Amino acid sequence: MVWRRGLTRASGERPGPAWGRGALLDGVGGCGPVSRAGLEEALFSLGPEELGSLEDKDKPDAKVRIIPLQLQRLFAQLLLLDQEAASTVELTNSFGWTSDEEMRQHDVQELNRILFSALETSLIGTSGHDLINRLYHGTIVNQIVCNECKNISEQQEDFLDLTVAVKNVSGLEDALWNMYVEEEVFDYDNLYHCGTCDRLVKAAKSAKLRKLPPFLTVSLLRFNFDFVKCERYKETSSYTFPLRINLKPFCEQSELDDLEYVYDLFSVIIHKGGCYGGHYHVYIKDVDHLGNWEFKEEKSKPDVNLKTLQNEEEIDDPLMILQAVLLQEENNLITVDQLGQKLLKKMGISWNKKYRKQHGPLRKFLQLHSQLFLLSSDGSTVSLLKSHPVQANSNYQSTNQQSFQMLASEAPGSSDSTACPHWFDINDSRVQPIKEKDIEQQFQGKESAYMLFYRKSKLQRPPEALANPRYRVPCHLLKEMDAANIELKVKRAECDSANNDFELHLHLGPRYRFFNGALHPVTSQAESVWDLTFDKRKTLGDLRQSIFQLLEFWEGDMILSIAKHVPAGLHIYQTLDGDELTLCEVDIADGEDIFVWNGMEVGGVQIETGIGCEPLLLNVLHWESSGEGTTHGRVIESPHVFPANAEVGTVFTAAPTPAGMVLVNRARSAGEESWTAIPQADMKTTFREQGLRDGSSILIQPSHNEESSLLPKQGKWINGMHEIHWIQVKNLCQLESEEKQVEISATIHTVVFDIRIKAIKELKLMKELAENSCLRPIDRNGKLLCPVPDGSTLKEAEVKMGSSLGLCLGKAPTSSQLFLFFAMGTNIQPGTEMEVIVEETLSVGDCLKIMLEKSGLSGDAWHLRKTDWCYEAGEPLCEENATLQELKICSGDTLLLVEGKLPLPGVLKMPIWWYQPRGPSGHWESQDQPHSSSQGNGWRASGTQGAAGHVPAEGSLSYLGDMEISEDAALVDLKFQARALAPSSELAVPAPALLRAWTVESRRPGRLLRADRQQLKEYKLGRRAAICLEPLQEEERLGPQDVLLRTRMRIPGERAYAPAVDLVWDTARGWTAGSLRQKVADLYSLPVEKIEIAKYFPEKFEWLPISSWNQQMTKRKKKKKQDTLQGAPYYLKDGDTIGVKNLLVDDSEDFSTARDDAGRDEQEQLAHGKAGSREVLCAQSSDVVSSAVTPVRPRGPEASLSIHVGSFR
Repeated sequence: MVWRRGLTRASGERPGPAWGRGALLDGVGGCGPVSRAGLEEALFSLGPEELGSLEDKDKPDAKVRIIPLQLQRLFAQLLLLDQEAASTVELTNSFGWTSDEEMRQHDVQELNRILFSALETSLIGTSGHDLINRLYHGTIVNQIVCNECKNISEQQEDFLDLTVAVKNVSGLEDALWNMYVEEEVFDYDNLYHCGTCDRLVKAAKSAKLRKLPPFLTVSLLRFNFDFVKCERYKETSSYTFPLRINLKPFCEQSELDDLEYVYDLFSVIIHKGGCYGGHYHVYIKDVDHLGNWEFKEEKSKPDVNLKTLQNEEEIDDPLMILQAVLLQEENNLITVDQLGQKLLKKMGISWNKKYRKQHGPLRKFLQLHSQLFLLSSDGSTVSLLKSHPVQANSNYQSTNQQSFQMLASEAPGSSDSTACPHWFDINDSRVQPIKEKDIEQQFQGKESAYMLFYRKSKLQRPPEALANPRYRVPCHLLKEMDAANIELKVKRAECDSANNDFELHLHLGPRYRFFNGALHPVTSQAESVWDLTFDKRKTLGDLRQSIFQLLEFWEGDMILSIAKHVPAGLHIYQTLDGDELTLCEVDIADGEDIFVWNGMEVGGVQIETGIGCEPLLLNVLHWESSGEGTTHGRVIESPHVFPANAEVGTVFTAAPTPAGMVLVNRARSAGEESWTAIPQADMKTTFREQGLRDGSSILIQPSHNEESSLLPKQGKWINGMHEIHWIQVKNLCQLESEEKQVEISATIHTVVFDIRIKAIKELKLMKELAENSCLRPIDRNGKLLCPVPDGSTLKEAEVKMGSSLGLCLGKAPTSSQLFLFFAMGTNIQPGTEMEVIVEETLSVGDCLKIMLEKSGLSGDAWHLRKTDWCYEAGEPLCEENATLQELKICSGDTLLLVEGKLPLPGVLKMPIWWYQPRGPSGHWESQDQPHSSSQGNGWRASGTQGAAGHVPAEGSLSYLGDMEISEDAALVDLKFQARALAPSSELAVPAPALLRAWTVESRRPGRLLRADRQQLKEYKLGRRAAICLEPLQEEERLGPQDVLLRTRMRIPGERAYAPAVDLVWDTARGWTAGSLRQKVADLYSLPVEKIEIAKYFPEKFEWLPISSWNQQMTKRKKKKKQDTLQGAPYYLKDGDTIGVKNLLVDDSEDFSTARDDAGRDEQEQLAHGKAGSREVLCAQSSDVVSSAVTPVRPRGPEASLSIHVGSFR
């Protein structure tokens, strides 16, 4: 749903856009229902003769441009339809979207561009074919100027919206300054090849705005990717933007009138949430004054001078300071140097010390605020524009925030100087007015500005458009909206009647009588009750007056009370007061029973009201009495009504005996009986205090006749309610009995042994079980837990009342024993665990033998592991001589029998692999295992040679075997010992020095192990480390600053690469892109400007170009810390693959191969497959105890957004 124009009413609560679609249509579409001077009116100018008619859309030969027509219709509904919300269903249907696409989260900037593209396609062949370009199209020119010959190389770019950086930028003006003012210098190791000079020269690159559109759209890049954490994140830092901005400093042409460069903010799309989902809403400026909310005008602040400012403790507003200094100068004109000196003299501190860090140099600050200061062409003098008075503002925080408080919202030349700009926040559940200063709250945080919309200040709205929602709306849409409003009015009248009318039941007091504790009709129910339909929005006084008019016979006072039917009859609860209150305010509900009386008596009987004296209908049982006062053998059961606040002793009035014992049936379900005696001391308590309710049974037992109890045989005499405790015991002894389970009465202090013996007796099992049985708790999944010790109480054993225990064969463990579960392997299936009772002083080794014997296994190639908190295999129990008690093994723990003998302490056991490196586009050297050639003592080192062909990206890893080696051994010892493994003997490696060692991570070489003489424990490999060995052609000696890279030259004309060549790059002078490019160029004997390089990411099948272009910085920023290839986004390390392209023979644009395309397609298919299978896996695992960590709810895969448009060419 999208918010509609509900501004003609005083209410500010209007539903807003459900997500980015609605926010975009309000912010971009017509520039909002309160600011429509844009796309909306441009669309309204296109009539049915060009767009067709929606009635003809199903005709085969009709050319109906559905998307523009539906947008026209939606904008007309937003402006004119008298309802709170307008539906976007018909619009999204015209896009060709399904319900799934409508509900999917998408980026609003992406929707903006796709919507513009769809509109352009839909309007081909009409007068609006260039509508989007007229409104939003601009151009940027990129220039490179040669410092030698001054030749200018330029390239022009078109844009419909400007995309600006947010990260490490303070605001919009700072970002535009970096993009369109500062120059990028090419020098030193990053020279520019000039086509005119035909050599490498120094040059400067810059960009400028060449053409500005009437409406400027700015997209803020708030979403980035963290390459360290491998996840997306949202930039929530402060990012300011002005209400009015002068783009003259950023434009190529500056000779036009100043008003051509001034833009006013009129809409802000705001994103609330994170990078994986959120909600959009929009701030919109009321340009056409369609709203009628009024802001209270604040009192204008007095003008200030420099003396006033000097008396303040802290001056944070540079705009106010500079204006005050200029006001004291003749003609408000001064040189920039003198301005800096006077600022120092007046304030005692220079501009650079106080303001430069936050606001930049003084000249730049003056140039950015051209709406206040006029800087000469050579930048030597500055004057103050007279059209902007000085305003005091002690809460100034930044340059951009100050521009919010200048007269920026008022368009130049506007005749209505008193008009206050109104802004509205259009959100899902409400539309509310906001002030301009509220926009500052969207500078930062999880709820912050995401897209900005500016319009040229010189664009003035015609007077007939102000406060006129019908302006420029086509006639056929006006007729449609008028007809729809008439229909809505009829429906509202019907709905109003259905929703606001109450049905009330009036009970007339004169036609009731009081007997047997409640009110009852004198005659029939129909004559005593009148039905009345009444508007719930009217007051209680209106209701009273209406009843007076109905009851012409009524005399005296009229009291209205709420009554309810109870089993005993009708009872009055609450008297209604407050004739000025509406029926809703006095809590009258639809179908309420209203008792009409004089407030005192009914039929001459005083009536008690309220819930305290509510009549209770009780069943009273007692002996039949003879005339002499003696009882007979027949029991009388009769209903009696008692007030809820009456004493229990009054029950004897319903029995022939004046005294005796009173018992209450407190059974929780029908058919059961559980009688409880009420002590004599409680006879003065009320029925309500005893918990009695309608239908409760009371038994009166004569005190002189205790032998003939009225209790039934199955009834149980219980002296107190606090003794009702039960434990359920199930027969799990695999022995037949009449009962499968029994309930044993117990308290928290009952000993487990007593419960077990009672259960054996009630289950009628053999007495021998008393010596060979135990009780075991049963969890909610039906699993038997550790047996409960016989000598403990239920409280000590932590057994709750009402829980279930299983009676099982076998004795419970003693206090010095442990009851353990164990299973084989690491994949535990619920219910497959075995059980064993061992002494807590038993060693791990002995416990392992007992478990192996019970499992029917033999051998010594086994070890024990504990299960962790998520029921998976945890750390092994390494110390075989340690006792279970020392390792803190407790009863109920689960141990796992895992195959494989643990290495001795200080010994590493690791798998050894043989590695044949392959390229990303790759080509096998042979399809066999990567063993050496059999020619003499040599072999092919795959890191430096090979033939071309397509291969998998992981490289060739061949398993050699496991090896045990001491942590104190050196790396060279590992290489030497690895040569002795059986498979590697075929490789005939002559010396360990000709082997390169890597750790194995994710089935690829990970960390390069460099120093041969370094001990293995210094590498901190861990217990689960794996090593792969790579053959070398010659011995290498890598220094601590050397990085080993694998370079591969791209084959011209093919999407493939030549064999890899190892490159050792010395990074002592820095990890710069220029240094790496020079090293690669030297390796292949090519000019550095004639190559392109890129790093390969095999896990993503992607290439990331490495360009010194984006590593350069301007002269102003050279003192900052330079970016390195070690950091984002490259994270260059040993073993990375670098693709090389020779630009002399290969001018293709990308580095990817056909195998990369196939790999990405496979990853996308796997992602979709996993998303579909997660629900199936969750459903299958919901009925069993999961052995894995509960998975986090997966994020849905991102999908591209598209709008389907017909062909109109």
